[in-house]
Amino acid sequence: MRDGSRRRRARRLAIGGVAVLALTGMNGPWVYRFGTERYHRYAIDRPAYKAENGHWDIVRFPRRYRLNTIHAALLHTGKVLLIAGSGNNQDNFDAKKFDTRLWDPVKGTVRTIPTPADLFCTGHTQLTDGKLLIAGGTKRYETLKGDVTKAGGLMVVHNENPDRPVTLPAGTRFTGRENGRTFVSKDPVLVPRAKKVFDRSTGAFLRNDPGLGRIYVEAQKSGRRYQTGSQDNYRVRGLTGADARNTYGIAQKLALDKKDFQGIRDAFEFDPVAERYIRVDPMNEARWYPTLTTMSDGKILSLSGLDEIGQLVPGKNEVFDPRTGKWAYTKGVRRFPTYPAISLMQNGKMFYSGSNAGYGPDDVGRTPGIWDVATNRFTALPGLSDPTLMETSGTVLLPPAQDERYLVIGGGGVGESKLSSRKTRLIDLKAGNPRFTDGPELEKGTRYPQSSILPDDTVLVSGGSEDYRGRGASDILQARIYHPRTRTFDRVADPLVGRDYHSGSILLPDGRVMFFGSNPLYADKADTEPGTFEQRIEIYTPPYLHHGARPGLSGGPKTVARGGSATFASPDASSVRAARLIRPSASTHVTDVDQRSIALDFRTTARGITVTVPGNRNLVQSGWYMLFVTDARGTPSEARWIRVP
Repeated sequence: MRDGSRRRRARRLAIGGVAVLALTGMNGPWVYRFGTERYHRYAIDRPAYKAENGHWDIVRFPRRYRLNTIHAALLHTGKVLLIAGSGNNQDNFDAKKFDTRLWDPVKGTVRTIPTPADLFCTGHTQLTDGKLLIAGGTKRYETLKGDVTKAGGLMVVHNENPDRPVTLPAGTRFTGRENGRTFVSKDPVLVPRAKKVFDRSTGAFLRNDPGLGRIYVEAQKSGRRYQTGSQDNYRVRGLTGADARNTYGIAQKLALDKKDFQGIRDAFEFDPVAERYIRVDPMNEARWYPTLTTMSDGKILSLSGLDEIGQLVPGKNEVFDPRTGKWAYTKGVRRFPTYPAISLMQNGKMFYSGSNAGYGPDDVGRTPGIWDVATNRFTALPGLSDPTLMETSGTVLLPPAQDERYLVIGGGGVGESKLSSRKTRLIDLKAGNPRFTDGPELEKGTRYPQSSILPDDTVLVSGGSEDYRGRGASDILQARIYHPRTRTFDRVADPLVGRDYHSGSILLPDGRVMFFGSNPLYADKADTEPGTFEQRIEIYTPPYLHHGARPGLSGGPKTVARGGSATFASPDASSVRAARLIRPSASTHVTDVDQRSIALDFRTTARGITVTVPGNRNLVQSGWYMLFVTDARGTPSEARWIRVP
């Protein structure tokens, strides 16, 4: 009886084994992948692996809260503002469907914020009082060459009357004196009065320099026959007498060429306490893809962008005074490509690394250097490797900020170029004659690298793609931690989600890093299927949070003046080895000029730690900061929010 049972069991096992072998033969690749993925998940979830490489987790919002995040900013409430505007979606733009979300990464809650304008591709920076200044955005989406039906382009309106400006309403008609074709303005334009020019030595009147206004015009009807091939002088219909003589337009070729995005002048502050947008005075110039950054006097500098007619703003940079709420032009003209990476130096001048995010001529404003805004003097900096591959590169002020050393990462060719750079470049602005030198090379040419400063004085560098907007399935699923002291990279855990165009990263108050966005052009390696915007957020937990308990930090004041000291409670004070003030990020298009980590002098007692804030206002800009302390292993405390007034 027992032998029969054994024989039946043997037959079942044999039949089962044959079935398994048959299934394996039929589905071998799937079985292999399943087993490989299971093992990979097991391996990366092991504590020892996390302690050495960190760990990635995906955050999925409920469907009704998902959005195409273009911009993200950490607020002093600990919440993250996620801005899409129209989210690079023409249908949303046409329907005036503009989105913003406010996410609490601790509680996991999300809420919708009413969005007053299309803040897609706006500029932003942190203000002294904790609000976020937001300026610019989208007035019109681009139209590709084959889709343009009416000839159009830039009309420069001249006003030779020195006594008064001229305002021309939308719908003004301009007729060419030579070609006889009529074009219509899409928006109103204010043309300033002419400027009287006198001889400096004699005081004699020389001439009137006409006031100039720029406006987009297009033909009244569709078709190629309404194009023009050369410059012409245009009379303004409806004007008579002296007005007709003094006011006229000049345009180059008006054709069926591609029409670029157009910018807006609108500006807002986001109040993190009231959790709403507040409209402030508009900029003097419309801007799409501008950079906003803080200057030595606390005013906000607004640079570059595409204007209301879709052309690069012609070097008219301006500043916002938070005390008066007014905008004013800077001295002189200085042109940059869109989203230039520019930041405040400790001597009050501005450093421009050459990094930018994608619009502008290939021979205008791409040289790195030091800019004195007060005098408009620009000093070029030598030694940059791959200087023609700086578009879509990343720039980060290495910690601690006192050292004034920058790392420039990767980049690509201008426009839709397939070229990308493996270079990293270093520059020490405190050197006698600063010049760029090469840092460690990346494994692959990398456009759109995301970088975030960490509390332990390292920098997390992740993602990007080898080709423009991830073409050819070229997203790079790799992450590295850069060590400024040794100038080396350590490879860490690979991210789960590809990140290319329209992406960025932000350090959170608990020491983790969030990643957002990604807008690939295609979804497949053959570049035949349209890409889908990446709506998932991914969180990286660095190795230092897998090393055991973290130092405690509590109490203390909410405000600490420059040059002042403050004491915080810490049961682990004896283990503290460093203290850092880290400015919260405001990131878009892998451009984050706000982030900086400042070393603090400190002393410990049995129960706490007393930190001292440096006195240089160019190093410690006014505003809110995260205060971290770290132990000998580099493990950071949770941040305490303090404000430098």
